[in-house]
Amino acid sequence: MSHGDGDHERYAHYVQKDKIMASALDGTPVVALCGKVWVPGRDPKKYPVCPMCKEIYESMGAGGDKDKSGKGGKGGQDK
Repeated sequence: MSHGDGDHERYAHYVQKDKIMASALDGTPVVALCGKVWVPGRDPKKYPVCPMCKEIYESMGAGGDKDKSGKGGKGGQDK
């Protein structure tokens, strides 16, 4: 897993919606579809979507777990 290194810091990542809410309330780290672990702290709308997260999300297709990792769950960025 990545912990705030490399290109991951330049992207917005897909995260389970309930995990984003929990992180906002108690500061717990979240795990993106790509495996990135961090505590969201930036506006994800200011960054392009992580290519790995996007590929994983799209590969889930209609039978995927969209409720847990849908576009509405796009998480914040690293600090």
